[in-house]
Amino acid sequence: MPIIGYALLAYVIGSIPSGLIIGKLFFNTDVRLYGSKNIGATNTYRVIGLKAALPVFFCDALKGAIGVFLFSHLNPMYMILGGILAMVGHNWSVFLGFKGGRGVATGLGVLIALSPIVAVICFAIWGIIVYFTKLVSLGSIIAAALVPVLMYVMGESWWFVGFGALAALFVIIRHRENISRLLAGKELKVERVKKGE
Repeated sequence: MPIIGYALLAYVIGSIPSGLIIGKLFFNTDVRLYGSKNIGATNTYRVIGLKAALPVFFCDALKGAIGVFLFSHLNPMYMILGGILAMVGHNWSVFLGFKGGRGVATGLGVLIALSPIVAVICFAIWGIIVYFTKLVSLGSIIAAALVPVLMYVMGESWWFVGFGALAALFVIIRHRENISRLLAGKELKVERVKKGE
């Protein structure tokens, strides 16, 4: 398959709306109608619970890892491209009118495939922040911003550092409304909500 074929496949795989599919198929619930109306694992947890959020998180992360592994027979530059395209697909899904999630779980999947140690550190930082603040968006923004820094500190190539910077930018851009709510003290915490809220 030519590189353009792998690139399109990475984007299409990234575009698969795991939260929407799992919510509708197994729980008869469209998560876009409740809570933050996002299709990601956090809103899936708010609306349905952990039983749905965990598989959504896993599937979204898997999309990112697959994007990288599609190019594993080529040099790291193309592996990074595959990961970025999976994130682009998740954030701007062709199946959702080029709308989508915020790219955190998919980005983590890419990071696990490229630099597992950095992924573990970032996930731990995210977990600590979320545990103490109950603000998933805050943990996601800070963890994402640290990716390029940790890539550099760990001595990864400039290609990887560049990926970290671009991935962080994607995540932060997709969280711009969350940032406004955080600054205003109105951000949603990771708590269950009743359907209709």
